[in-house]
Amino acid sequence: MRPLSSLREGWDEIEAEETRRLRQMTVQETVAEYLALQREFEPQLQATEEFFREERLQHLAELQRRLRRLDEWKRHAASD
Repeated sequence: MRPLSSLREGWDEIEAEETRRLRQMTVQETVAEYLALQREFEPQLQATEEFFREERLQHLAELQRRLRRLDEWKRHAASD
């Protein structure tokens, strides 16, 4: 069995690669990834819904605000 410290080695490189790949994703790819995760974890989300309802609603509201800002930005960019 490997020591925990050896598992941590190289973690910065893994996170950097993950960040690089996420930044290369299009909006459509990002939404598709989100929906795939939603489908995968929906049973767990439903089972724990009452425990995390308020936090989840806050996150959904924030997502809606961000999507609204993105739409406004795209409309503004298209009109220029």
